[in-house]
Amino acid sequence: MDHCQTILKLLPYRLPFLFVDRYLRIDENGAEGEYTFREDEYFYQGHFPEYPVTPGVILTEVMAQIGLVGLGIFLTKAYETRKAQKFVFTSSEVEYLKEVLPGEKVKVVSEKIFFRLGKLKCKVEMWNANGERVAKGVLSGMIINEG
Repeated sequence: MDHCQTILKLLPYRLPFLFVDRYLRIDENGAEGEYTFREDEYFYQGHFPEYPVTPGVILTEVMAQIGLVGLGIFLTKAYETRKAQKFVFTSSEVEYLKEVLPGEKVKVVSEKIFFRLGKLKCKVEMWNANGERVAKGVLSGMIINEG
């Protein structure tokens, strides 16, 4: 569990584009984490002013930060060296099932499909506080080695 805090610090994101409050679990099979959407998030100003709803692209980003990038940091053992990895998002296929409103807390659960040659593919689901699945899909990314 101690590695979860280290991985959170190694994520290549900062506010206002960090969408992970905490990791609940990260191991060789997948990751789980949570994020609560603040009511003053920058994207609610224009999506939609009279009825703010979290954009699907932001839901996908939350799923990727928790379920793909954090897992990638664990699988490359970057948390042991505390050296950040460059990780690029390569593909997504996500289905949105329910809206997520300002103030809602979501939980993301990912399951590794494969990790080889620096490429990671995961099945990822997002759940709201009522235990309802709000999004599901498959996300892929890869580690970029410099030099």
